[in-house]
Amino acid sequence: MTWLGSKMPFGVRPGRLDNPPMGIFDSLLSRLTVANLLAAGAIACLSLGVSAPAAQAQDLNAPSWLMRHVGTGEGQIAPVVLYRARSLYFQMLQAGKTRNRCYFAMDATRPSGVGRNGRFYIICEREQIFKVMSSGHGNGRSIPGANFANGRQCAKNFSNALDSKLTAGGPYLTAELKDSFKGYYTASGKSQPLVRTFIQFEGMGEAANARPREIGGHAAVMLNWKCRMKVPGNQYADGDGFVPYGSFVNYTGGRSNGCTSWSWEDTQEIKELVRNNPAALYIYPESRDIAAVASGTNGAYWNATCLRTIGKPKFWPKEQLEPVIQRWKASLPKGPPPKPLPICR
Repeated sequence: MTWLGSKMPFGVRPGRLDNPPMGIFDSLLSRLTVANLLAAGAIACLSLGVSAPAAQAQDLNAPSWLMRHVGTGEGQIAPVVLYRARSLYFQMLQAGKTRNRCYFAMDATRPSGVGRNGRFYIICEREQIFKVMSSGHGNGRSIPGANFANGRQCAKNFSNALDSKLTAGGPYLTAELKDSFKGYYTASGKSQPLVRTFIQFEGMGEAANARPREIGGHAAVMLNWKCRMKVPGNQYADGDGFVPYGSFVNYTGGRSNGCTSWSWEDTQEIKELVRNNPAALYIYPESRDIAAVASGTNGAYWNATCLRTIGKPKFWPKEQLEPVIQRWKASLPKGPPPKPLPICR
């Protein structure tokens, strides 16, 4: 594996995260029995969508070094989030769906945060790596008949509906990487292209429509286009020799259109971890968790800071929300096609 930059990320030595012989995993799994690895039934719960209890720290049976990171404070991972992420990871290992040495988790009930105050986790148990980073949540919409918009720091609304622009919790696997040219911008006095990589997610259960929803992960950067720049012969130019030019926007820790978004630097690390090497990702909460918290079920987990901010969370199932969105889109006036960007001067 080749890492971008002069340093290996978060202490990984060269070659440690490449695809190892499956015998390594067989040995690990043979030492970690289902009873010792997970609370009873966790794998079945993830496979069948059966509601598993909210895990407590004593239920995890995780390595001692990892247990030091378990909790609900800043820089920690909540027990139920780690419980389900580990369950998914070892289920995917046993099924041959992943050979990755690391797995991911996201706690979308926490504030978006930055750095160690983030809510996205990289965990590599063999290397004893635990890293916390920021990640965005879906911003949603406010349309006639339904307001499912989210604030910048805390997410109240969740959905698996097409075009909802909302986050859907559940189990995922990373899939292929796609590079997309976004335009040119100026940095350090020079014009340069922004090419952003999108990591496709394959969802399961309620999140099974992740691909048609175009749900994945990418850097929290974009361009606000201002004009068209003439660059004849440029590989990104259109048929008339123009490329879009704009201002660079970094929205790390902000909202997305439903995808998981990371800082530019963190995205480079994640890209290399998952390139041709699918990784398990568990995003909390699922609809069952949202319903439990909204109804005041004892022991149901939600980050306390965000719960005070949002009141009761809500899950909008696709069967309910998609017709509302479709009616709204059909009602929009059909105006003239958008005008081309002005030519840069």
